[in-house]
Amino acid sequence: MKCEHCTRKECSKKTKTDDQENASVDVPSPAHENGEKGEFHKLADAKIFLSDCLACDSCVSAEEGVQVSQQNAKDFFRVLNLNKKCDTSKHKVLAVSVCPQSLPYFAAKFSLSVTDASRRLCGFLKSLGVHYVFDTTIAADFSILESQKEFVRRFRQHNEEEPTLPMLTSACPGWVRYAERVLGHPVTPHLCTAKSPQQIMGSLVKDYFARRQNLSPDKIFHVIVAPCYDKKLEALQEDVLTASRGSRGTDCVLTSGEITQMMEQSDLSVRDAALDTLFGDMKEEEIRRHDGASSDGYLAHIFRHAAKELFNEDVGEVTYRALRNKDFQEVTLEKSGEVLLRFAAAYGFRNIQNVVLKLKKGKFPYHFVEVLACAGGCLNGRGQAQTEDGCVDKALLQKMKGIYTDIPVRLPETSSHVQELYQEWLDGTDSPRVQEALHTAYQGPGHPANSRDIKW
Repeated sequence: MKCEHCTRKECSKKTKTDDQENASVDVPSPAHENGEKGEFHKLADAKIFLSDCLACDSCVSAEEGVQVSQQNAKDFFRVLNLNKKCDTSKHKVLAVSVCPQSLPYFAAKFSLSVTDASRRLCGFLKSLGVHYVFDTTIAADFSILESQKEFVRRFRQHNEEEPTLPMLTSACPGWVRYAERVLGHPVTPHLCTAKSPQQIMGSLVKDYFARRQNLSPDKIFHVIVAPCYDKKLEALQEDVLTASRGSRGTDCVLTSGEITQMMEQSDLSVRDAALDTLFGDMKEEEIRRHDGASSDGYLAHIFRHAAKELFNEDVGEVTYRALRNKDFQEVTLEKSGEVLLRFAAAYGFRNIQNVVLKLKKGKFPYHFVEVLACAGGCLNGRGQAQTEDGCVDKALLQKMKGIYTDIPVRLPETSSHVQELYQEWLDGTDSPRVQEALHTAYQGPGHPANSRDIKW
């Protein structure tokens, strides 16, 4: 019997795009153009598998399948090559934003510290012709802070007639897409409206950073480096468009594995470089993460915030208790024998199914659930830590977890840059601009998939 991660059945909608994918123009890479040995054109086009993401039958349309297939190394090199041409009117400023869960993969893969791995990655990208390399942690700061405020508001407004709880996280694009396209009502009203870190990073780069650099948003080509393929689907969402002249926040998503393949095939001379900041200062900031074992830690941050705001309780260490399995865990706040807050973390499709089933039956006791499509969390995204036969590289994943745990935790509330951005970019923490830039609305339910033959 195959393990869940070994399943390689392609989405039926995706297979309809195969002819179009095969007909795509083969764009030579910079290394190939310069006659170097590294042949980036050998890289495979992006394909979405059921074992790679939570997108299922009828979830990915034929048109979206084509667009996903175009988010690959060829598209990236197409822009790099345009920048080498004499027609400067077609040149783009290339900005790459790296998810914090990708850095431990590069560190483990190349046996480096996470700081050295970030510098090696940044140096490699800049040797290709990338202008700026950012860390998306600041975007996750915004997403967590807005999620905290929304949970407290929902808790205070909750009643049986119009239930606003449990609140379900909105950071994982695979889960959100499944909720919108397949589940629909009554699940979508429970989704947190805070945008995901990728969506917010798109706005930061194409709106805030573009204005600082006196650039039109369409002159920036923004690439996200992420641990999973669902981020490619997320980049297609219309809601990612910035307020500035309709420029999409993320133009291309490349997985950590795709970038590693480029690095391994390249013979370019690389000099390590420090990550850039959105603020233009040259001071290298220490790599930081949020308080999650393998993710951005929405549960831990929101739990502490809610305990203080709602019950004036200071929570230090957040204690998780595994229930059905290691990917379904519970956290509670109790006082005088009464449970004040009951949170859960549900990772992987089987646990998501159980959450949805109980929610629909009205037998769900939780106030908040951190939902992630990948069993094991974001570090276990299908775009990294995979063996050649498509199974999880357990030894590498264990090494990644150790590296991620050792990265210092920074509370979003303590970031001075975030507070500056609230004032400078968004006109304050409670302005209409906050709602526009940091929150979203969810589309109506799609047509449920007939997925009886899908082996999750």
